[in-house]
This record gives sequence, structure tokens and C-alpha cells, in this order.
Amino acid sequence: MPRAANSLRDTLVPLALLAGDTLVTFAGLALGYWLRYASPLRRLGLDVPDATFANYLPLLLVGVALLIGAFTQFGLYDTRLVLRRYQSLNAILKGTAFWLVAYLGISLVLKFDPPISRLYVVLAFVCVIILLYAWRTLMYTVVIRSGLATRLRRRTVLLGWNDHARALAAGIAADPAHPFTLVGYVRLPGTSTPFPANPTRHLLDDKPAARELGDVAELEAILERETADVLIITRLHMARADLQRVAETCERAYVEWKIVPGAFDIFLSGLRLQTIGRVPVLGVEELAIHRLLNRALKRAFDLIGALVGLVLSAPIIVVLAALIKRESPSGPAFFSQTRIGAGHRNFTLWKLRTMVPAAAESDEARQSTARGDPRLLRVGALLRRWNLDELPQFWNVLRGDMSLVGPRPERSHHVNVLSAEIPHYLPRHIVKPGMSGWAQVNGLRGESDLTARVQHDIYYIENWSVWLDVQIVLLTFVRWKNAY
Repeated sequence: MPRAANSLRDTLVPLALLAGDTLVTFAGLALGYWLRYASPLRRLGLDVPDATFANYLPLLLVGVALLIGAFTQFGLYDTRLVLRRYQSLNAILKGTAFWLVAYLGISLVLKFDPPISRLYVVLAFVCVIILLYAWRTLMYTVVIRSGLATRLRRRTVLLGWNDHARALAAGIAADPAHPFTLVGYVRLPGTSTPFPANPTRHLLDDKPAARELGDVAELEAILERETADVLIITRLHMARADLQRVAETCERAYVEWKIVPGAFDIFLSGLRLQTIGRVPVLGVEELAIHRLLNRALKRAFDLIGALVGLVLSAPIIVVLAALIKRESPSGPAFFSQTRIGAGHRNFTLWKLRTMVPAAAESDEARQSTARGDPRLLRVGALLRRWNLDELPQFWNVLRGDMSLVGPRPERSHHVNVLSAEIPHYLPRHIVKPGMSGWAQVNGLRGESDLTARVQHDIYYIENWSVWLDVQIVLLTFVRWKNAY
């Protein structure tokens, strides 16, 4: 039977976001006008005749329309982004960058009167990003603290219980702002309960628990009873007729259904359906990070970032090197080590030395993974806490051995050991290693779960974009979990 629509999630919240974004966007463009024409920054630009606010108002309104259109195109009004601050930032960055190019392009073609100041466009660009992200963060805080998040989440039922289902349940339970909420799982024929009768082992070994909702024969009644929004099929080893019945049941109940493609463990976002002759074939296409234009963009981003980083960090490196020599005069200030890079090629990585000479010089020295390691210098602990020991790696980025963003570079010994223990470890090396990465900004350093670290690296490779690199670089300055 038809499901009642969730008007809060599907209508009211998107409208509230649209109205708020429109007002905040106008405020950002107006603030950019004030900075350009009324603040001390006006001295940086050329005089523009008749650049009164009244004359600029139509241009501001055109700018608002372009921005809202761009944000809509990039999915900013998907309700799930209310619970996803950094994905919202990604959409905001894309939308404002599109506006920046489009606005300047339109102004050249249409010859606005008064002419649009390029300084104004840049200032407005920055103001819109800051104000819009602040507004979205405020909205996120209100939704989370008021309990509205529960009503915005999509109620999710899993069909079958296996490792994929357990991973899904763990991911949903670990994220208080997840757009899905797990209702439970439906048992498939030939599968037993996923949890033992012993409640102690249940709590220790099989977290998070998932409630059994019944058998697949009762699926339609379960979906109606639980007011489910989404059904996720976690096992593909089903008869074609059974899978078709499940799909038809979801259609009758107006429930969205998804499948975990269990035959693929990596590069899921690269899967594409194509036709060879008349036969549909699902396979991995070329990853975005490997396309020629994207490689050029990433390299340009690295070169600019490395040059700026070297210039700004040079005085800091000199001071830190002096502090290292003062505390440990018998060893060098810098430390080099062979690491594995893209294509499994060796390169020499440079860092500021943070350990006593004997530990730093040992090629097989174990990594410092905990606070209070006796091998760390006093200044070394400070360097690692703030990632300052990695400043010389800007030179590695400039040389092309590394990127600003990518998987962590490892030594050959560790690569050999970990690749034998962790599934899909080696695909990390199809891209350059990075000074920072998606795993690091999510706290996966030191003694963190290595399998989870690899999964985050694979996610980065699959979902790479310039905007994701920008996001990771910004997060590197504010996320320090497990940095030592």
C-alpha cells in the first residue's frame, strides 16, 4: 500500500535550506560589495564609476540566482546533506567556483553597467563560502541537538546478515549523523541468527547488534510495520525469481531498494554498466584520478601548494632544526628513509628527525605509535603532535615523489607484511602517497585499525576530486586525533 510521505524530510527541510541559503548568499554578495567599495580594501582595486549599492543590486540578484542554481545542480538540497557537513562544504565549493567562472564570463559577454569588479567577485566568492558554511553548520547543530535528525534519517532494513551487513550496521551505529538509521535485518533461508545465545559474547564480539525482524516470506508486512524507507540486499546469492520478488515487494511498498555488490570489494564508484554487443556487462572503468585533465589539475594543485608550503615553512624548519641539534647534537637535523611510492617505486622521503639517533637510523625501527615513547626527543613529541616533522616533505611533493593528499607512504618491509595480511592493500600504490590523507584526517594514525585505514585510502582513490583534496587539506589543520 502507498506510504505516507515524510513531509518534514522531503519538503519542509529542503525549503528551509533553500530559503536560508538564498538569504545568506545575498548577505555574502552584499558583504563582498561592502568590502570592495566601503572598507579599506577598496584601495586595492580600480575606481568603478556609479558603483553604488542601488546600481549593483540587480547584479547581486543575478549572482544569487546563479549561485542557487549551481547549488541545486550539485545536490546541496538533498536532505541527507543536512547531516553531512563536509559533503555540504564540497557542494558549496563546487557551486561557488562555478558561479565565479560563470559570473565573470557573463559579465564579459553582457557588459554590465556598472562593470563588475574582479576584486568584488573574489571577495564575494570568499564571503559566500564562509557565511554559507557557517549557516549550514548552525543548521546541522540545531538538527542534531533538537532530535530532528531522527525524523530526517531514512529507516533502513537489511535483507540477510553477513560480513557486509555487519559492516553496514557498524558504520551506521558509529556515526551519530548518519542519514540512515538501522531498523533491523530480515532473515534469508539457510542462514542462522548472527548472534550466539551467550549475551556476554554478543556484547563483546558482535557489536553493533541488529534486531531480527522476521523471515523473507514476511517481507512486505515487515516493511509496512517498520515504516521502512530503504531495503538493502546484502547477499547476491539468491535465485533470480527470489530477487525479482523482493524488488516487486519493495515497489508495492514504495520502498527504495539497493544491493551490496559483494563480488567487488574495491573501486565500487568506478563500476559502470556498458553493453558489449547486446550483453550488459558491469565492470570497473577508468578512475577519475587517472584521467589526463584530472592528473594535470592534481599536479598543478601540488606544485602551487608545495611552493607556498616551502616558502612559508622555511623559517620554521630552520628554527626546528636548531632545536633538534640543541637537544640531540650527535645526530642530523633531517632524517631520510626509503618509502614505496606510486607504481611501487622507491623514493627517498625527508622529515625532521624526532627520535634519538640510534632509533632514527635503524631501517627496521618500529614506528612510534603511542604517547610517551622513550625514543622520542622532547622537541620530537611536539613536532609529531602538530605534524611539523613532515614539513620537509613539501620538497618531495615538488619533486613529484609525493602529493599533498594521498595514502600514507610506507617502508618496503611494512608493505610486504601488510599486503599479506590486509585485503586490497596494494591498490593504494596506484596513486602517489600524500603528506596528508583521508585516513589521517579521520583519526586513523598510530595504533588505529590498519584495515580501516586501507579502506579510507581506497575510498579516497575511488572518489577523488579537486574539491576532496581541498577539503582534506583544510581538515588537516583542525583534526589532530591520534597524532603523535
